[in-house]
Amino acid sequence: MPGLLVLVNQRLQAAFDVVERGAAPVLRPSDRADFQANGALPLGTRLGHNPRDVAARVVDALDTAGWCAKAEVAGPGFINLTLDDDWLAGLLDGVAADPLLGVARREEPDLVVVDYASPNIAKEMHVGHLRSTIIGDALCRMLGFVGDRVVRENHIGDWGTPFGMLIEHLVDLGEEQGAEALSVGELEGFYRGARTKFDSDQRFGERSRARVVALQAGEPETMRLWGVLVGQSLTYIDGVLDRLGVLLTRDDVRGESSYNDLLAGVVDELDAKGLLVESEGALCVFPPGFAGRDGEPLPLIVRKSDGGYGYAATDLAGIRERFVEMKATLSLYVVGAPQSQHLEMCFAVGRMAGWIAPPAEAVHVGFGNMLGEDRKMFRTRAGGTAKLTDLLDEAELRAGAAVAEKNPGLSLEEAAEVARQVGIGAVKYSDLSTDRSRDYVFDWDRMLAFEGNTAPYLQYAHARIRSIFRRAPHDAQLGAVLLGQPAERTLAVALLGFDAALEAALETFSPHKLCAYLFDLAGTFTAFYEHCPVLRADDPALRASRLSLCDLTARTLACGLDLLGIESPEQM
Repeated sequence: MPGLLVLVNQRLQAAFDVVERGAAPVLRPSDRADFQANGALPLGTRLGHNPRDVAARVVDALDTAGWCAKAEVAGPGFINLTLDDDWLAGLLDGVAADPLLGVARREEPDLVVVDYASPNIAKEMHVGHLRSTIIGDALCRMLGFVGDRVVRENHIGDWGTPFGMLIEHLVDLGEEQGAEALSVGELEGFYRGARTKFDSDQRFGERSRARVVALQAGEPETMRLWGVLVGQSLTYIDGVLDRLGVLLTRDDVRGESSYNDLLAGVVDELDAKGLLVESEGALCVFPPGFAGRDGEPLPLIVRKSDGGYGYAATDLAGIRERFVEMKATLSLYVVGAPQSQHLEMCFAVGRMAGWIAPPAEAVHVGFGNMLGEDRKMFRTRAGGTAKLTDLLDEAELRAGAAVAEKNPGLSLEEAAEVARQVGIGAVKYSDLSTDRSRDYVFDWDRMLAFEGNTAPYLQYAHARIRSIFRRAPHDAQLGAVLLGQPAERTLAVALLGFDAALEAALETFSPHKLCAYLFDLAGTFTAFYEHCPVLRADDPALRASRLSLCDLTARTLACGLDLLGIESPEQM
C-alpha cells in the first residue's frame, strides 16, 4: 500500500497537472493543517500569474472526495490540506495489520554491495572503526527491509609488507603463545612488539623481508603461519562485532589477499582498453577532472614502479568483481571522508573501463570524525587511541548506573541486560543521529541522558508504552482507530510517516533522518498520552482505539531502532 505522503502527493499532482502538466508540488508538515503544499509560487512566477490565483485553480481542480476534509489557499500561494479523519483512521488500521508497518517493498530490488567496518588483521579495533561499522550496518538493515538484495563485505587488511614482521614475531613467540595473545585481543602489544624488533634488530628485519617474499610466492609454511595470524585475529574481531550487534559474520570477510590473483588481470584489461600510461616506471590511469596542487593531472597508480600493487589495484579489482561478476546495481563504500578523492578516482576509472555502467552506481558514503569534548580526535585519558572494547565497557558501566537510578527494582540479571542494551545503543545512536558528513563530539552525559534525542530516551519511550499493556486489564483488546481528539490525529499522521522517513534516509544514505523521525514520534506520543487517557478511557471502543495507537507507536519505535541496530528493552 502506498504511504500517506505518496497518496496525498498523487492526488495533489493530478490537480497541478490540470493547471500546468509537469508542475511539481512539494509537501511539508504544517502547524495550521496536516500538510502545506508548495508549488503554486514557482508555477505562478513561471506562468506570469498571481501565485494565489494559481493555488486557487489547483484547489478547484483537486478531487477531495473521501480523503481531504479541507483544502484552502493560504499566504502568498500555499495550499493547506486537512485530511479526513475516517480516511486517516482507515490507513492507520491498514498499517497496524502490516508486518512492515506500511513500508512498501521495492518493485525492482537492487543488488547492493555494502563495504564497511574494514579492520586490519593483528591490529586493535579502535574508535576509528566505529562509524564505518555502525553506519554501514544501519544501511544494510534499512536496504534489506525495503527489499533490496544486500551483500555485506568486511574489506579487511590482511595482506602487505607488515605481515613479514608479524609472521616472524609469531614464530619467535611460539604459535601457541602468539595465537592466544591475538585471540583475546592483545593485538596492540603484539603489533608493537613486532614493530619494535623490526626497527631495532637488523637480523629480524632481514628475516621479515625474506618472509614477505615467501608470502607473496605462496610458500606453504609461510601461508600456514599467515593463516594462523589471520584466523586468531578474526576470532577477536568477531567478538567485537558480535558485541556491537552488527550483521557482519565471518562469511562476509573479504580480505585484500583475496584479490591477489585478480590484480594482473586488472592491469591487462586496463592496458587492452588503452587506459594505462607509464609514468616514472609506474603504470597509471589519469582520470579526467583530477589534478594535484600544482594543477598537473593526478594519476591513479595501478602498478608501482617495482612491479608491486597498491590499494588502487585492489580497489579496482573489487569494483570489477562487484559490478561485472556480481552484477551489482549499487555499491556503497562506507569509508571516512579523507578517502573521498581516492575512491572517486577509482570510480572514475571503473566507469572509463566500462565496469560501472548506468544505471549501476558506486557511492562513497563518507563520514566525519568522532571528537572528544576538547573537539580534537577522540583519545584515551592518557592520550592514546581508544580501544573499541574499552569504549563499550565504559558505555555499559555508565548505562548500568543510569538504569539503576531509573529503576532500582530490576533484578541483577535484568539490570545487566538492560545496561548492555542501553549502553551499546547509546554509543550507536549518538553517532547515527548526527549527519554523517559532520564531525561530532562524543559526550557521555548527553548520549546517556533520558531526555533529548538519545537512544535511552527512545528506549524508555518504548518501555513505557509496553508497561501500559502490563497494567491493562486482562480483557483489554486492540480495536479500530478512532480520531476524535487533536492529539490522536497528530499521532496518527506521525505514525503514517514512517515509510517516508525511511525512504528519506535511504535517498541520501543518511541514518540521522530516521533518528529524527523516531525522536519526533516519541515526543508526539508523549503529548498524546498526556491529553488522551488510555486505560482510564470510559468507552471500551475508545480504550481499544487508544491501545491500538499505543501498540503501533511501540512497534514503530522498536522497528525503527532495530533498523539502526539498536535493541528496545521491554522495561527499563
